[in-house]
Amino acid sequence: MSSDDTGRDAPRVVLVTGASRFLGGYLTMRLAQNPSIERVVAVDAVAPTKDMIRRMGRAEFVRADIRNPLIGKVIRNAGVDTVVHASLLSRPPSGGGRTVMKDLNVLGAMQLFAVCQKSPTVRHVVLRSSTAVYGCSAKDPAQFTEEMGARSRPQGGFARDAIETEGYARGLGRRRPDIDVSILRNAPMIGPRLNGSVSRYLTSPVTPSILGRDARMQLLHEEDALSALERATLAGPAGTFNIAADGIIMLSQAIRRAGRVELPVPMALFRTTGKAVMGSLMRDFSAEQLDYFNFGCGVDTTRMKNVLGFTPRWTTVQAFDDFVRGVALTPVIRREWVDAIENRVIGLLGGASPGAHPSPVSLPAGAGR
Repeated sequence: MSSDDTGRDAPRVVLVTGASRFLGGYLTMRLAQNPSIERVVAVDAVAPTKDMIRRMGRAEFVRADIRNPLIGKVIRNAGVDTVVHASLLSRPPSGGGRTVMKDLNVLGAMQLFAVCQKSPTVRHVVLRSSTAVYGCSAKDPAQFTEEMGARSRPQGGFARDAIETEGYARGLGRRRPDIDVSILRNAPMIGPRLNGSVSRYLTSPVTPSILGRDARMQLLHEEDALSALERATLAGPAGTFNIAADGIIMLSQAIRRAGRVELPVPMALFRTTGKAVMGSLMRDFSAEQLDYFNFGCGVDTTRMKNVLGFTPRWTTVQAFDDFVRGVALTPVIRREWVDAIENRVIGLLGGASPGAHPSPVSLPAGAGR
């Protein structure tokens, strides 16, 4: 059996939770294509689509709820040595409310980690968390490091669940120091296939923003999110890592690049005006997601590059542009027109050319698919 660069034996049997969702399903697919892994077990309470089952190849799907103690039987019988918990929900499931979401997120993690603690075979646990643990406020630093906490206690349910889940994961590491616990705090993800909060927000032809504010958004391409999770699974050291692309994109810049029409409104009218122009789409956003569009969030990724050994392929701007191309948004305002006006105004003011808006690079064939 070979060892990875952490000195730990390379994974032989991997269990992935959240198999019916994007990260869990596609990570299972990648791991199943790795010949060095003997067995991949995908778990979820909901069956993946037939297309995803086909993509998973030789991976075994087990329909099981991680809140049920029977998950322990699955881990014992398969001799699992690596567990990837990728099923943290960012919003309530269809037909369920906040109580159901908390039950799935927090109680599910408690049960799963309790089973890992008792297992004689588990040696590595990877948790997919979120930069939502830092919250969003006007007091935030330009970049959060992994040692920092939220400036004020996050009010959103997803952020609170992520904080609790991380606490249980760290507790597992303390009680079982022979188990390496890797926590990945993903920035908001975006891409052609992933219907995340930023993607949904910018599909509205008219996009409300908060008057006098321009959120600094640091994003993560869906393919980079998968690659980081795969890296952590195969050779990730213990510790907590911010996972995000280089650079930022201002909300106003994102709206312009997507060809949307920005509608600045006072903060007090943000939600009500949003409902008027975006309809049911605005009602889908949680308070913490709307806070993100107010303040944004930036994170330091030094540990991701130097300790985890992972560098994203896409910058934030490139990831955003790949999303726009991939979903073929019909622009309300053509970007070329806005670029021409920008250049003319900057020229009249005697400023530099608008190089502050990075241009997307040519991507390899198939990138982002």
